[in-house]
Amino acid sequence: MSSVTKTAFVTGGTGFVGSHLVEALRARGYGEVRCLVRSRLKWLEGLEVVPVRGDLGDAEALRAGVRGVSHVFHVAGLTRAQTWEAFEEANVRGTLRLLEAVRAVNPGVAKVLVTSSLAAVGAADVPVADETTPLRPISRYGKSKAMMEEALAPHHAELPLVVVRPPAVYGPRETDILTFFRTVNRGLCPVIGDADRPDLSLVHVRDLVRGMIDAAEHPRTAGETYFVGSEAQYAWNEVKAAATAALGKKALTIPVPGPLVEVIGAAAEIGGKLFGAYPPLNREKAREIRRACKMCSVEKARRHFGYRQTVSLEDGIRETIAWYRAEGWLR
Repeated sequence: MSSVTKTAFVTGGTGFVGSHLVEALRARGYGEVRCLVRSRLKWLEGLEVVPVRGDLGDAEALRAGVRGVSHVFHVAGLTRAQTWEAFEEANVRGTLRLLEAVRAVNPGVAKVLVTSSLAAVGAADVPVADETTPLRPISRYGKSKAMMEEALAPHHAELPLVVVRPPAVYGPRETDILTFFRTVNRGLCPVIGDADRPDLSLVHVRDLVRGMIDAAEHPRTAGETYFVGSEAQYAWNEVKAAATAALGKKALTIPVPGPLVEVIGAAAEIGGKLFGAYPPLNREKAREIRRACKMCSVEKARRHFGYRQTVSLEDGIRETIAWYRAEGWLR
């Protein structure tokens, strides 16, 4: 594609990861970046993008979005919902509608990148998952991503698909991990299990979107699945140290017994219903935190398209907290 102007269609571009991806695509020289937009541009305000009004249920909007582009980046998806039907509609059927649009009007597309999740792995027999680890999802969200990947299988022969599975993602504009930083800012650091034992893969959004673009552009990646995360596996005490250093505060480590996590998740979910909200920590998320694999290897991505982590945990958390403070999200 070096002698041809690259163009892209992005679903989920108004969200956290998607908006960073759009910025990175523009910086990479993509001549046109179209974004599926339901209503407001949100984080895309002020960026040079072409809005395509609609959603994953709108076949005509999807066809208009993918027509003639060189690359498709599918980031849109539901991460929290109270019913399985909502997850299946958004993450499985919505993805298949997008592929049908590509097949109908742009079968010669260079690459279609589909975003899955480490949550698709779920319960693993190994501490650090790789792409050969069987999928045994624990949450409905994880199940929907695993089903999505399974539904892609027949389409690999027809379209140049690549799947990326990020672990937990953090960075400016992220709202879920923000809850943890707010708790540390108040002087408390809740930890499940051994605080000194590596237990978590964390990827800064800038590393993730760079890896996504590299995966989409490399000729070797068609038909493959990759974890795109951190090269290091982190212990909670490392995350705490980076957060307290960035905040300029001390925090008391509070050990949280595993069974209590699920009690807290259930209580938070009940409390959320009183205010018409579905909280980031809920029954499903609590089960994932306690029982699912939270670490993954990026070795395959390194071998196939040269992926490397470039943002250290300390630098990434410092940048993220500075952004939260500048936006008034953290005081």
